[in-house]
Amino acid sequence: MPTCSVELSLADLAATVRGCTRCPLGATRRNLVFGEGNPHAELMFVGEGPGEVEDETGRPFVGPAGQLLTQVLNAVSLSRDEVYITNVVKCRPPGNRVPARSEMEACWEWLAAQIALIRPRIIVTLGNTPTQWFLGRGEGIGQLRGRFYRWKGGIEVFPMFHPSFLLRNPSKVKGSPKHLTWLDIQAVKDRISFLRCPTPTA
Repeated sequence: MPTCSVELSLADLAATVRGCTRCPLGATRRNLVFGEGNPHAELMFVGEGPGEVEDETGRPFVGPAGQLLTQVLNAVSLSRDEVYITNVVKCRPPGNRVPARSEMEACWEWLAAQIALIRPRIIVTLGNTPTQWFLGRGEGIGQLRGRFYRWKGGIEVFPMFHPSFLLRNPSKVKGSPKHLTWLDIQAVKDRISFLRCPTPTA
């Protein structure tokens, strides 16, 4: 069945990636963090890289920022099981620093393969690093968030604030990062619903 073949392909890819030593991050990680979620997800969330808790568990977005991401999803009746969650780099950068471009380039083949297998309709980039990587632009997340950008293969990219930024900015007043994120996740949910609707025929 197609479902099984996709799941097996992702599993095979994960097994291959676990042995990766293409960049120095492979020498300092505890666990490679491949990604998890629905292998047929319409929504794919891409962060920067694993943090300390993720490095310990081998799972993406399970620390404080990941718990907040789960709450953001739940706010529009989405669960982690419905989406796919991963990062630009699969190993934790020491001290949670921003990944070097060479490290992201070394890891790109793995992320590109995940995208090709899952075939999401929308990729939500979380924060500056994945947003600038996907869009090839230098503006910050504050300027790029909240809009849909056409990407390869008809996929749309939608930048949002990283949950760790929201933890540092807890205000919910109008115009705050948390308020804007609430608007953004609603826009994503609405866009997915629209894309699911069949195109009217003449």
